[in-house]
Amino acid sequence: MKTFIKIMKFLITGCCGFIGTNLSLHLLKNTEHEIIGIDNLLGNYNVKYKEQNLQELLEFDNFTFHKISILDFVIPKVDKVIHLAAIPGVRRSLKEPIFYLKNNVESFIYLLEQCKEKVIKDIIYASSSSVYGDNKKTPFEESDEINKLRSSYACSKKCMEVYGKYYSDVFNLNVIGLRFFTVYGERGRPDMAPYIFLKNISESKEILQFGNGSTMRDYTYIEDIIQGIVSIINGKGKQGEIYNLGNNKPISLKDFIKIIEKVTNKKSIKVIKEIQQGDVKVTYADLKKSKRDLSYEPKISLEEGLEKTFVWMKKTKRITL
Repeated sequence: MKTFIKIMKFLITGCCGFIGTNLSLHLLKNTEHEIIGIDNLLGNYNVKYKEQNLQELLEFDNFTFHKISILDFVIPKVDKVIHLAAIPGVRRSLKEPIFYLKNNVESFIYLLEQCKEKVIKDIIYASSSSVYGDNKKTPFEESDEINKLRSSYACSKKCMEVYGKYYSDVFNLNVIGLRFFTVYGERGRPDMAPYIFLKNISESKEILQFGNGSTMRDYTYIEDIIQGIVSIINGKGKQGEIYNLGNNKPISLKDFIKIIEKVTNKKSIKVIKEIQQGDVKVTYADLKKSKRDLSYEPKISLEEGLEKTFVWMKKTKRITL
């Protein structure tokens, strides 16, 4: 069953990354849209995983790939741009702020400039729950002040939001930003906690627990995130706005580990470390605006999502049992 009627041409940046691959595959499997994907295959984690993602995408005739940096790419005339390329990672950004400025902020401005010149009206881009920083009020609403940032990564995402709003207001581009909350699931980054914990606990290896386990994260399964993005692709959402895409059910680190122990049927071997610089105490998405404007409704519980992820990791031999 096809999700869309009119066949369009989309540009998806970061198409070989976690969210980019899952979104591209969803569109390729469920529509006849033409997808132009770009990715520079940066080795910020093992590039073989991005290459494996790319092989899945190349199986579709309506997918075209360009291995190139955004700053070197001349954007063709397309109907919509979905900008998911970015350098992720809070901790690395503390040491390499200029790298994050160039790859996240400068690349986004370059993209917006080309969209303005070529009259490409519809741009969806990825922001992050990191912009909420150490805000005390929870759950986090899109209207909250975001002035307590804890990393250069968060600063880069806030800058992107400022430029997105500017191009929307001044040049009448339909720019919509999405604040993702700790996304996990199939094809996810191997350097993130869900994958490290699933792998190490199932293989009876040590895991690092930073702090006493009381920090909380609003883990969001990839299928729910894709649902939110597709809703905007299909015409929902308001020009110039920002939307939270989360699960609205934060869980503590210690309880997160307990769920993984249940999923893997193994007991964890924990090494306790001090909380790292840049980490925040809690992420917690208020979803009223997203539900109202996007009909966004996360459906996958954390345990169900981790079970799906665990099955996928075993199937793709990311775990050795």
